Formats: sequence, C-alpha cells, structure tokens
Amino acid sequence: MTFLNPPSISQVLIVDDEISFCKVLAVMLEQGAIPSKSASGGEEALRLLANEPFDAVIADLQMMGMSGMELLAQIRHQYPHVAFLMVTGVDDVRVGIQAMHRGADDYLVKPLQLDAALVSLERAVQRKRLEQEVESYRHHLEEMVAERTQQLQLALAEIERSYGQTLEVLGEAIDLRDSQTGGHSRRVTLYSIKILTAMGGSEQQLRSIAVGAWLHDIGKLAIPDSILLKPGALTEEERQVMQRHAQIGYDLVKRIPFLAEAAEIVLTHHERNDGTGYPQRLKAEDIPLGARIFAVVDTVDAMTSDRPYRSALPFSEARGEIQRGSGSKYASRVADMFLSIPTETWEALRTEATVKIPAGSANS
Repeated sequence: MTFLNPPSISQVLIVDDEISFCKVLAVMLEQGAIPSKSASGGEEALRLLANEPFDAVIADLQMMGMSGMELLAQIRHQYPHVAFLMVTGVDDVRVGIQAMHRGADDYLVKPLQLDAALVSLERAVQRKRLEQEVESYRHHLEEMVAERTQQLQLALAEIERSYGQTLEVLGEAIDLRDSQTGGHSRRVTLYSIKILTAMGGSEQQLRSIAVGAWLHDIGKLAIPDSILLKPGALTEEERQVMQRHAQIGYDLVKRIPFLAEAAEIVLTHHERNDGTGYPQRLKAEDIPLGARIFAVVDTVDAMTSDRPYRSALPFSEARGEIQRGSGSKYASRVADMFLSIPTETWEALRTEATVKIPAGSANS
C-alpha cells in the first residue's frame, strides 16, 4: 500500500536497548528518505523529545529499565500529537494490540519489513496530523463561539439598556400626565424592590416587579383627560371607565414578550387582600405577590406625596395605615416586612427617587 500524497516526516525517534536493531531500522528509514535518531531507553528518549521535534516514535516493547508500555504512557501524556508505533516479537502480538488500546497508533512485528514499516509509519503520522488539525479547528471554533457569544451578550446588554431607557421615559410620561408630584413610578418601583429583596425574591422576580411597578398605570394613557384630570369626585360611570386602565394596561403590556411577566402586576395592582379591589376582586394568595407588595407601596407613596387637597403626610402616618390594614386590605406578610424596615430607609429612598415635574391632578 502506498499513499498518493504521503506525509512529509521530519524525524523519527527509534527507542531500543539493542543498538544493532536501532542501526538496522535507521538504515531502513533512510531508504525511505526519513531522518531518524536513536535512544537506548525510555529516559533518553524523553530527554530527546523534550529538546527536539519528532513526528513519530518507534519503540521496542521489551526494554531494560522503562518498558515500551511505560514509555507509551509518558509520551501520550506529554506529547499527544507524536505518533507511536510499538515493536513486538511474534509472541507479543497480543501485547501489541493491547498497546494500541492504550494509545499506540500501530504495532510492528520483528523482523521488520521495509514496505510494511513505512506504510504503518506514514499512516500513523497522517492520522496524528489529522487529529491535530481537527483539534486546532475545534479550538478555533470554540474561540469563534466565545467571540460570538461575547458579541451577543454585548448586543443583548445594549438592547436591555435601550429597553430600560424606553421604560424610564414611558414611566415618566405616565407620571407627567397623571401626577402632580413627579417621581411616583420611580418611587413605587424602588419601594417594591426593597420589600421583595427583603423577602428573598429571585432576580427574575425583582426584574418583573420593577417593570410592573414602573408601568403599573400605563393604561391611564388611554383614559380621557376629562376623567383622568377631573379635579372633583368622579361619577360612578366615570369611576368604571377609570378602573378599566388596569385591563387596558395589561392588554398593552402582555403583547410585548420581554414584559409579559410584568403584565400580571399591571393587571392586578389595584387588587386588595380582602377582595375589595379591582378588576377581578381577587383575595389573599390569589393575588400575585408583586401586586400584594404594590398594594402596600402604592398606599405609602400616595400618603407621603402632596395632593391638591392636602400636603404630604409623614411616613409614621403611612406606617400606621399599613399596620391597621394588615390582614384585611394588605397581605400580612408584606405589611410586616414593610413595617420591619426603618422609616429612615423609606425616607432615603424617597429622597433618591423623587423628581419634581409639573403635571395635572390625579384620580386613583
């Protein structure tokens, strides 16, 4: 058997403690135009491999000191891309096959035949080079995947920033239209995050409640100004129209994939623990956790913000209201968590979030 394009072999290392065998094999390789060097044992072979490049090692199975099997194990560990051919006697053929199971590329039987030895050597070297090419390609592919993954992560981060900026502008637009004191959406968002964090909420839950709180009143953008900005009390018919903002907002938000989980809060942010809320009159645990939290923070922000008919009340008043309504209007667990957080913390969050912007009056 011959190769149409046999691999170019730069140098072969012959390892045998019989000097005569090394010389004979070196001559045979020379006839095939293959340079070689000889080592009288495994230790010497490893020293040569550490200092010179070799495409292949041809080693005898039975040697004094380090055996051929032991040398094979060392070379496979340290030089995995070097082809290894084990030389055995006729009685050692089974051991030669065992050597292949342990990583040898082929085995040769003494006495060696020139053509068979050259074909086996060329085939082994070619296989090792193909393995190296495949590994190189795999590494290159991994680098490409890592690079593309990084690019995708950067792109997603940029998209997320864009979403965040869009949501921020939208929340502020809602406040501008509906609130005399700006920053309502920002405050209830920070308050909601604070409570859910204290309750051990997951990152996904925190993300959902942040978006839901920020956009809770988005449906009010569809409510007529004559109702939304009415300075006096609403008629029953007007109140029914106003209450539709929860469903309208939900229908808007649920259509946007990355906001779908937050849509639930938009729909249920006016539900109350005792079932007196709207639009579904849900009770207790039937109300999503985000909406139970929102019921508390919305009340707190309403009480501690200026209204056309009164000035902002202190947080102590809001704490009293939440305490009185715990278990009825507000979920006890959420109310207790709110009350466990010092007033100074809530005041600091309010200071951080409030931005004064002009707007019309509000009807809740």
